[in-house]
This record gives sequence, C-alpha cells and structure tokens, in this order.
Amino acid sequence: MLPRMTPGLLCVALSAIALSAIVQAASPPYDVFPAAEPPYYRVRYEASTQPGELVYAVNYTIWIPADVKSLRGVIVHQHGCGEGSCKSGLTGAYDLHWQSLARKHSCALLAPAYEQPEKADCQMWCDPRNGSDAVFQKCLVDLGAKSGHPELSKVPWALWGHSGGGQWSGAMLLLHPDRVAAAWLRSGVPTLKPNPDRPAMKIFPCPDAALRVPVMCNLGTKEGVTVKDDRFAGVWTANRAFFTEMRARGGLVAAAIDPLTSHECGNQRYLAIPWLDVCLEARLPAEGGEPLKAMPTGDAWLAPLAGAEAVPAADYAGDPLAASWLPNASIARRWMQYVKDTAVTDATPPPAPTNLSLRGNTLHWEAEADPESGLAGFMIERDGQFLANVPEEGKNPFGRPVFQNLQYSDTPTQPLVPMQFTDAKSESGKKHTYRVIALNTVGLKSSPSAECVARIEP
Repeated sequence: MLPRMTPGLLCVALSAIALSAIVQAASPPYDVFPAAEPPYYRVRYEASTQPGELVYAVNYTIWIPADVKSLRGVIVHQHGCGEGSCKSGLTGAYDLHWQSLARKHSCALLAPAYEQPEKADCQMWCDPRNGSDAVFQKCLVDLGAKSGHPELSKVPWALWGHSGGGQWSGAMLLLHPDRVAAAWLRSGVPTLKPNPDRPAMKIFPCPDAALRVPVMCNLGTKEGVTVKDDRFAGVWTANRAFFTEMRARGGLVAAAIDPLTSHECGNQRYLAIPWLDVCLEARLPAEGGEPLKAMPTGDAWLAPLAGAEAVPAADYAGDPLAASWLPNASIARRWMQYVKDTAVTDATPPPAPTNLSLRGNTLHWEAEADPESGLAGFMIERDGQFLANVPEEGKNPFGRPVFQNLQYSDTPTQPLVPMQFTDAKSESGKKHTYRVIALNTVGLKSSPSAECVARIEP
C-alpha cells in the first residue's frame, strides 16, 4: 500500500524516522526478484551515510534487446513512493509491452527499485538532488560495462514515472534537459514555484532547454479533478501549476486526465507507449551519444487543459499557451479516446508466437507484445481444434486484463507468468500437432505460430 498523503502532498515525509532505520540493508520485501540473466542485468548499491548521498539501498535491473549492437537510448520505468510501490519496481524491466517499445527503438529498458522502509521519507530518493541522480548515472556506467554496452552511459533517456517517480522523472528533466527525449509524469510532478499546499516540497529551476522536451502530465480524475476530498486531491493542483508554468513559457507539455481512476495507473500505458513511440521516433539520434534531435512542432494539435477535444493548432480558438500540446493527429486521436473512457483502439494484430516446443506434455513458446496494445494471452490449438486459453481468464484490477498481470505501479506481478501450457488430456504415445495464437488487449489475434508436431512421451 502507498503511505497516507495529506492534501497537496505526493509523498509522505516522516522526518522523525531515525537515519539508522532509513539506511537498513535489503530485507523483505526487497529480497525476492526475478533472476537477472542475459538479456537482463542487475546492479545494487548499498545505502550511504554520507551527507548528500542516497540514504536508501537501490538496485537497477535492465533489459537489453538481444540483437542490438549499439543502444540509441534507455527507457526508465520509475516506481512511486512507499514500500509496495518500491517493491513493484523489481519487475519493471520484465514487462513485455514496455520491452516492445524499447526493442523498436534499439533502447534498453531500466527499472530502479529503491529499498525505502515503510513510512520513511520518499523525498530522500524522488528528489534527485538527494543522491538518486548520481547513483542512477553510476548504474548506467556499471550496467554498460556489465552488458557490453558502454554507450549506455551516454545515450538519451526517455522517462516514465508514477507518483514520486513522476516527481523524480520531471526533476531529472529539469536537471538534465539535454539528456531527456521525453517524460511521462503519472500522478507526480516537481515543484517549480512555492506552493502553500506543498510547503515541504523543494523548488526546482526550469531552464529554457526543458521547454523543448515533450512532457505529458497524466493523472486520475479522482485525484482532485472531480473528487476534491480524496487523499490524492492535491495531485491536480500540483499538475495544473506545473503545466501552467511550463506551457506559458512555450513548453511542449500536455495533460491527459484518466476519467476512471484515482492514483492507480489504470490504462495509461495504451496512451503512454504510443506517445513515447512518437517522441522517440522524432528525437533519438541515429547513433548513441549524439545530441537529441529537436521535437517537430509543425503538425501539433491543441486541446483545453481539462477538455476532451483536440484540433490542429492552426484551428485552435483559445490561448495556445494555455492548451495541451499534442505532437500530431495520431496522438491527438488516441488522447481523445483516452480522456473519454481510456478505450484507446488499435487495428494492428500482435506478432505471432515463436519457438514452440513440447517437453513431456508441456508446451513452451516465446512471444513479443503488440507495441500498441500489449499482450492479453494466448489460444492453444491441438490438431486444428481449439484446446485452451492461457490464461483461462486474464487478471488486472487496475485496467485491461494482460498476460503478465499488473501491479499498482504498472509492473508485472511476481512470480512472472511463464509462457507454457500443460496438456493434461493428451494421450501418451499419440502424435499431436500444436499451434499457439497471441491475443492483444483489444482482442485481435496474431497469425498462428509454426506448428509443433510431437509424440507425447509416456
């Protein structure tokens, strides 16, 4: 569970927690995570007691596409505050949908997991000036050496963050605008001006270079837009202040209000991933380490801050510097679907599963997620007939059912769901022909996998 928030605060800061409690080494729930064998790599750093350094232990897990010779960027999936959200970061790099975005752009997918004790002050990591900036950049050097990709320390960053992770991502944008290709801030933003509702939040300067980076402020309507007395009601106030300051200066910033949720992530990935896709396509240099390209602005659409309709910028009747900035018509259409009911549509089927094999009476296969709509599950065929759905029924309490299931902070559940199916009704000694079909989250089917013809061994 996330810690209780007072109105206007995104993270609970309990200064009475003793430093000795804050700097504890890894202990449950941070001692159980998936194995990190290539293409996964992991580094962990102990907590520091030195002034200005990170007071929590942290591990970073990275996934690198197997066929990438030189990385062009790194996508950072940053969890939020509280023990539950921090624990959820342990699986962020294993998310098949986010991997599909990274693979498309020859990027790595990185997920930090700060080992913050329950009720401790999350500002000690989600304000990068408290040491998390330096450790993050150190991890890029160390993971680059470990993975054989030294360019990792120099490539641009695409930042996604939830709650305190949104604050961290936005703050990293302000501190390093020349390194950030785009930033998606779910339910958390840095503070640009003193705010009486957020007196504990330290102020960040906003350099002109940050205004040229596309930013999406994303929050649930129950975080102060339509519900004013919820524990997260201050989120809208903070987002509106951040948006207004950035956009008034010409910043390429938009807001997307989820009409269904409060602080949970919901279905945001079906807008976040296509939005980041457009930003990465436009901004990533051909070679890692080269400067980011300027974000094109000629095809932009605009929409009222809390509205639901977007139009081409040339047709917008209101003040353009008070309107959400959307990069093109495709994203504008997805944005309009999202703010209406989050039912972002997709007409493209998922990729077909590969490497289907039978071991005993258990099928194993591999599959990539649909970049637009992710992966909901699989259909198993035996001898040309439907046999089973995997899973039988998808689970996700926070949005569309997905194959890997999802936690509060948009990461897969543990243990990770394997791609396998045991044919308990197969006949020993009989030859069967199997195929597997992938389904995305809007119900579209892939082409079938190649057939696996095998005899069930007794």
